[in-house]
Amino acid sequence: MTTNQFDVVVVGGGIAGTVAAVASARCGAKTLLIEQYGFLGGMLTAAGVGPMMTFHSGETQVVQGLTGELIDRLKARGKSPGHIEDTTGYTYTVTPFDAEGMKHELDVMFTEAGGRLLYHTMLAEASVADGRIRSVKVVNKAGITEIVGKVFVDASGDADLSAWAGVEFNKGRETDGATQPMTMNMKVRGVDIPRVKEYIRTHPEDFPRLPTEEDMERVLRAERLSIGGFVNEMKKAMDSGELTGVRDDLLFFETNNPGEVIVNTSRILGYDSTDPWSLSEAEVVGRRHVKELETFLKHKIVGFENSIVVSSGPSVGVRSSRQIKGLYTLTLDDLVECRTFDDVIAHGGYPIDIHPPKGEKEEHFRKRNQEIKHLKSGETYSIPYRCLINDKVRNLVTVGRCISTTFEAQGGIRVTPIAGAIGHGGGVAAALAALGDKPTDEISIAELHAELKKQGAYLEI
Repeated sequence: MTTNQFDVVVVGGGIAGTVAAVASARCGAKTLLIEQYGFLGGMLTAAGVGPMMTFHSGETQVVQGLTGELIDRLKARGKSPGHIEDTTGYTYTVTPFDAEGMKHELDVMFTEAGGRLLYHTMLAEASVADGRIRSVKVVNKAGITEIVGKVFVDASGDADLSAWAGVEFNKGRETDGATQPMTMNMKVRGVDIPRVKEYIRTHPEDFPRLPTEEDMERVLRAERLSIGGFVNEMKKAMDSGELTGVRDDLLFFETNNPGEVIVNTSRILGYDSTDPWSLSEAEVVGRRHVKELETFLKHKIVGFENSIVVSSGPSVGVRSSRQIKGLYTLTLDDLVECRTFDDVIAHGGYPIDIHPPKGEKEEHFRKRNQEIKHLKSGETYSIPYRCLINDKVRNLVTVGRCISTTFEAQGGIRVTPIAGAIGHGGGVAAALAALGDKPTDEISIAELHAELKKQGAYLEI
């Protein structure tokens, strides 16, 4: 093979793409990982997304394998407390982490596996013939370069490679095409967490997510604080125009570093992450939200008086966009009825979490989510391999939040631990297809399961 020829080419180094690339390389496939930034981790390390939630269903850790290994390695280095109790009342556990530590650890995991990295590089074109991607063109400091691969993994988040290669897709809600709002997260340091907790204790009316004494006790003993509330202050600020484009409660999560929190509160409505003009506008709107929230937090929220915003971006957070049309489309009923599949590659226990796409009342969507989100404790849904492959391009595996699902089902499987598990399944499948010179829909599911289990994945089959 020449320098630009690989067994498996992974486009996108977010959590799904990186795990897919590590899995592929560990199978012995010559693997290239292409990433637009100069580091791995995607939204987790670039956009302030965190904590990871959730690896669990009840007390069972259903996301293990390489994604679980990442957290084990971070914990061993003091860069994560590991999986701790969720104090927002929404799910089972949250997993805080240090973003800089994660960048380094992902580099190490992939290079240890023998993979090749190409940073500061973006997809520019896909060359398709006879139902196969023959090559992709990428653009970087060297200009435009052609990369040849046997099998390609689309981990772009927005299914860019899949769409450009001719794979059919849906975008947004089936009724009107509307997507979930984007969010510009902000990372803030210097927060006095003990003062915040004391305020929570003495002002329970401001925290409707904590209806019981048990909920309150969970917050007060939290190793790292995750909370949604301050609803009265938020309402006043929205009514006065001090805050625009925000949710109706202040939601923030403490990272691995005490006193450092991620604020996940902005709402950027009506923009399209697959349209570069629209996406550019969304970035500007998101930074306006950050500026408003910075002032609001320092002057109106107890414990944030001396806080400092240390980062936002460099990319706005996108919850949903394209969903490919795969060999199988995962539905809401599949999740809530916990259907099993012979070709399962990942599991999840995260509830259905749909944010209002067009500014509909938060209360309406909260009630809707409440109706559908809560599986019984310990119930687990499954994700089949057929959601990652399609009938148009037979050497392509799509991973991450853009696999073949309905709009509502995507609200459950889009979170980072499950995206990592999906990437793990897709990466192993891509390597088996490349090394066996087979189309992606003809690999042995028994071999896929065997290799995933060898790499530590949780497969309840």
